[in-house]
Order: sequence, then C-alpha cells, then structure tokens
Amino acid sequence: MCGIAGFCDFQENFTTEQEKWNQILVDMRTSVAHRGSDQSGEYLRENIGFSHARLSIRDILGGAQPMIRKAGDFEYAIVYNGEIYNTEELRPALEQAGYHFETTSDTEVILYAYMEYGMDFVTKLNGIFAFGIWDGKKSQLLLYRDRVGVKPLFYTLKNDSLVFGSEIKALFCHPNVKPEVNLDSFREIFGIGPARTPGCGVFKGIREVKPGTCVLFSKDGFHQFTFWKLSAKEHTDSYEKTVDTVSFLVRDSITRQMVADVPVCSFLSGGIDSSIVTAVAADFLQKNGSLLNTFSFDFVDNDKNFRSNSFQPAQDRPFVDKMLKVCRTHHTYLECDEYQLVDSLFDAVTAKDLPGMTDVDGSLLYFCSLVKQQNKVALTGECADEIFGGYPWFYRKDLFETDGFPWSKDLSARTVLLNDDFIQKLKINEYSHSRYEESLHDVPYLEGETAEEKRRREISFLNIRWFMQTLLDRMDRTSMAWGLEARVPFADHRIIEYLYNVPWNMKYQNGVEKALLRDACKDLLPDEILHRKKSPYPKTYSPNYEKLLAERFSALLKNTNAPANAFLDPKKAERFLSSPKDYGKPWFGQLMAAPQMMAYILQIEDWMEKYHLEPCLS
Repeated sequence: MCGIAGFCDFQENFTTEQEKWNQILVDMRTSVAHRGSDQSGEYLRENIGFSHARLSIRDILGGAQPMIRKAGDFEYAIVYNGEIYNTEELRPALEQAGYHFETTSDTEVILYAYMEYGMDFVTKLNGIFAFGIWDGKKSQLLLYRDRVGVKPLFYTLKNDSLVFGSEIKALFCHPNVKPEVNLDSFREIFGIGPARTPGCGVFKGIREVKPGTCVLFSKDGFHQFTFWKLSAKEHTDSYEKTVDTVSFLVRDSITRQMVADVPVCSFLSGGIDSSIVTAVAADFLQKNGSLLNTFSFDFVDNDKNFRSNSFQPAQDRPFVDKMLKVCRTHHTYLECDEYQLVDSLFDAVTAKDLPGMTDVDGSLLYFCSLVKQQNKVALTGECADEIFGGYPWFYRKDLFETDGFPWSKDLSARTVLLNDDFIQKLKINEYSHSRYEESLHDVPYLEGETAEEKRRREISFLNIRWFMQTLLDRMDRTSMAWGLEARVPFADHRIIEYLYNVPWNMKYQNGVEKALLRDACKDLLPDEILHRKKSPYPKTYSPNYEKLLAERFSALLKNTNAPANAFLDPKKAERFLSSPKDYGKPWFGQLMAAPQMMAYILQIEDWMEKYHLEPCLS
C-alpha cells in the first residue's frame, strides 16, 4: 500500500516554476508519508504533477513510483495505492503483445494493461486499488478506484485544477485548497456519520472517487464513468452447488491475497470470519514451511467489566484460545487500556481527517501500531457480515422494515446534546432520508420479485454501499496510519457479485445467520467457533473509560473558546452526564451507544480545532 497525490491543470505550465510545484508535490506526499515510508518520488510535466509515498510489499527494489513508461514519443505515468492479486494471469498476454517488463511489481502490469487495452482494462483487475494514470498521448488524467472502495481517493476541482490524494489532508497542501465546511458538512456529521454519503468528503468542495468509478480529466473537462456495479440475476444453483461455489471463492480469495514479498499475518478475533481467514492462511504458509503470525485485540480488565447484551453476547478471548488449539500460529494477545484509548480518539481524527467510530477507530489505530512492529501485511475478516447477512437488521423485523438506514434507526439519539436552534437548522431527518431514498433508486431488482425479496436486495445493497464502506474506511486509515497493509478477502468482487443474488433462505437457516458461510467452511473450524453467535469488534466496558470521557466532555463544556459549544446545549449535556449510560441502544451500528456519543462530540471538537473550522450556524 502507498500514499498517492497530485494535480492537473491544462491552463498551467508547471515546468515554468518547477521548483515551486515540485515542493508542493513533496508537501502533499509528506502529508501521507505514514502510508509508505520505504521510497518516495515525484513526477512533474507541463500539465501534470504526481507524488508517491511507497510501502514496498512486492518487488521491494524495483517497484518505485511514480512509474514512467514510453510508447513512441509519448509518456505514460502512474501513481498507485493497492494490490492486484491476478497479475500473473495478466502478464503473459502483455508480454505476448510486445511489452518488456523491467520489474515484477503489479504497478507495471497496471500501466502496461492500460496502454494495451485502454480505459476498460480495469475490469480485468482483481484487487484493491486507487491510482492515477497520466496518458501523454491523449493528454489526460485518469483516476480509478476499486469496485467496492477498499482504497480511498479524494479530489477537488478548484478553478481549472484537479487536485487529488489518498487522504484529504494531502489536498490541503495545495495552495488553492483550504479546509472549509458548510451546513451540509454538519448534516453529514450528525445525520449520516460516522458513515459518509458515497462520493462526499464532508469538507466543502471535497469529493471522493466513488467505488467502481473512473474519473477522466482532460482539456474537454471533467467526466466520470462507472466500470462496475451490482446486477440482479436469477440464482439457479442448488444449495449444494452454492455451498461449493462459496467454498471455492472464499478460499481462492484468501489464497490469492497471500501474495507478497514480505510476511503476511492475520487478525484473529475468534469469530467465524477471521477464523476462516486465519485457517486458510495458516495452512497456506505451513505448506510453504512458514508459520502465520496472528493477533487478537481486547481491553485491559474486560474480563471483569464486560456486560453481555443482544449485540455483543460474549467475549472474544475464549474463542481465540479454542481456535489456537486447532490452528498452529504464532499468536500475540494485544490489549489497550482506557488511558491509551482516550488519547487514541484524537489520533484517530488525525488519521481519518474526520470524526469517526470513536473508540472503535481509536483502539484499532492503537492495535495496528503494535501489529506493524512485526508485520507489514495483515489479512482481516471484514465485509463477511455485509454480504452473508450477519447483522441483525438482515433478520430482525423492526430493523429490517425501518424506513431509513437500519444501522441508524433512532436519529433522535444523534441530536440529544445539540441546542434546539441547531437541530432545526440541520434537519437531519430530512437529510438522512433523502440520502436513503437516493440509494434505493440505484438498487438492482429482478422483475417479478415479491416485496420482501425486493427489501432483501435493498438491505444487501445498502450494506455494501454504506455500512461496509464505513468499516473499510476505518480499516484503511487505522492501518495505513502506521504503514500496515490490511487486506480484506471477503471483499473480493466475485464473492460479492455471487452472494448478492443468492436467496435469503440459503444465507439464513433455522434462526442461524450466515448459515451458508458456516456450511461452506465447516471443515476449517472447530464446532464451538463454527456455531458461535455473531459478536462485533470488541469495545471496552470500563467504568473508568466513561469517567475519563466525562471529564474531557465536562472540560469542553467549560471552555468558552471551544467551537463545538456553539451548537451544544449545556443543560442537555449536564443531564446526559448525570444519567446512566445505555449500552444496549446503539445510535450507529452495534457498538456506538451513549458513551460513544460523548466521544463523538469530543472528536468533532478536535476536528474543528485542527482544521480551524467554524460551526456554520447559518
């Protein structure tokens, strides 16, 4: 993985002030250098500038970027962040077409594939990616983002310039781009957050290349093209055939994603998803004479403080221990205490450039810093719940039938600390529902489906487009903040395409969620894990963590210079502080309840201070 950045302007000749513009490229690259500190480089021509911070995973010595190749008198250049898992399948045809490879990196395969096949070449790629290609022959910039948005790519159009980068902070290194917000920014924060509307960068004027999309910028202007989207098809496979297909696709995806010139590890929670990934990866390495590193995450004294609830019925540690008895790995138990967790809240804002999933982001950020001390590449179990139907809103009637995003059923909880004037200006119910309705217009249906079948497709589509994207954003920023590459085998587009059309009665059987995945991988796991009830990423139940949050929150309320106080209601805040904290009624997903609302406000305050943002009350 890497950090990329750049700019393009057809009204500007950057070479006339080469030192100035090259320094801007260096500044942009430096801002995302945490994503890759192994190598760096810049590329500057008349209308285009690229910069790259490299995390070397494949072809350690030969894969430097920006990578430049020539065809006749014309230059082609690329800056790329990601991993392509099928390069060995693509390379022979390119060699037969006359391309001479100077490296074994996937970067060169991408560039030559574009030169040979044109814009649509991207449909041949299996991987996670965000990249910019400069086509010197056509004098155009192309920005691509992978099918489901595993890798980020932000941009803005200022005057005649297009400025882009892996993270928002890179854009602010360009002299024409300043951090600004408007009322819609706060509608995103309070009405949608910590999710984001697809393509929205929250800051005024900041956009993100949508998943499965190519942006083309040339003298003819700005254009967007969709190269991948879900489609509805009749599922004709028997259950046995479906199990076999899922079994193959899951194992093939995990095995493909073991490709690296550095050791690969896995995150192991003891849940079904991470245990499947770990089992396949460990077996792959053992056949090659190596031992897989595995890591599990928990909180200090969580064995004493844990409170079982409908969303989080059991702790992870006992199930990790059971998995380790049947799967030989080199395992490390990692823990985070409440002091580290509170401090990490603000580090997470820096990593994401936005408020996020509070202690979930903060703890994962801290854990990734520890994992990076031993490994540069990690496999995770993310995305299985979104495509196999693991969340309660897939099967709980009240959530399934919600007229809105089911992971944010109670929008009133989001404004419990805000003053009435700001609530009225935000109109978050209308804003959130508009975004919801817009997404429903894009859902692919099959003709003749019942109302319930249509709703099944809607829930699946919303999870892939919205909820899964939030978790992928979290994983990318928290891992890449330390130069750790996190891979997500369940996000393979082949699995997602297939599962979108598998009927619900194959995914959910006898009251058991993800029954299809369990049947497809039952030979990999011990029974205790195979039949374990779904439990999300761990969070702390420490009363001291709540106390620390309350202290920070009280200090914020007393700070007359705190920008967040412009929209907070002090009386509501005092009542909130004195009331018991409810863990069983999340306002986002399964993990963000009352304590996380305090943490979210603290993150918003930190975000506004870091970027010198005004509260936008009008």
